[in-house]
Amino acid sequence: MSVPGTGQIRPPAVAGLFYPAAADELAREVAGMLDAAPVDGPRPKALIVPHAGYVYSGPVAAHAYALLHALRDEITRVVLLGPSHRVPLQGIALPSVDAFETPLGAVPLDQAALAEVAGLDEVRVWDDPHAMDHALEVQLPFLQSVLGEFALVPLAVGRCGPEPVAAVLERVWGGPETLLVVSTDLSHFHAYTEARELDAATVEAIVHRQSTLTGEQACGCHALNGLLLCARRRNLVVELLDLRNSGDTAGGRDRVVGYASFAVHGD
Repeated sequence: MSVPGTGQIRPPAVAGLFYPAAADELAREVAGMLDAAPVDGPRPKALIVPHAGYVYSGPVAAHAYALLHALRDEITRVVLLGPSHRVPLQGIALPSVDAFETPLGAVPLDQAALAEVAGLDEVRVWDDPHAMDHALEVQLPFLQSVLGEFALVPLAVGRCGPEPVAAVLERVWGGPETLLVVSTDLSHFHAYTEARELDAATVEAIVHRQSTLTGEQACGCHALNGLLLCARRRNLVVELLDLRNSGDTAGGRDRVVGYASFAVHGD
């Protein structure tokens, strides 16, 4: 199986909904969140970040992305994984397009890397899970703001065990030029106090690199489990950077969604 370039571009699906549609407004909003985030921290091999509308989870994501300022000219490839919210998906879906676009411009896909993983177990080329989903898209303006030119390897991860995801990650692990990003929120629609307790337990599981998370704990659990399996095998540290929920940022406290950001790094 191969992933031929089609000359097509995936246009933004949630611009004007999850983040501003105007490029100048989007750039200002992302810059403001990054400026408010700490810049000191570990040199990450991977990040775990939330994917709600920026008013809800943007500051939590920015806490992770601010770590990349110092790596702007070093990272040239980003492997981006997240769940498929709109299309039922078994396994891992690769897109066939040549680029993903946001109001800040188009990000080219790494066709060679996509071809490398296309033949692995539970991996197929299928554009539908990517077309309208927000989980990967909302990460791109942050990446475009903190990095120089980079190529993207976007992976929609549906139901599958951690082993197939880990196999894909190992194939594209690369060196310092490659960053891995898993997009996931935590608990959904619990009362504020209950959500804090549930998310605290999930954070403990994540920092201890347990690859048995469920969808009740994290909507991107399948991608996250694969990354945590790799982290455990490689003896990498998973460090919590920020933990909040929508009741802390921009929503009410009756039914909240949990957000956390983590850096995965060596000692």
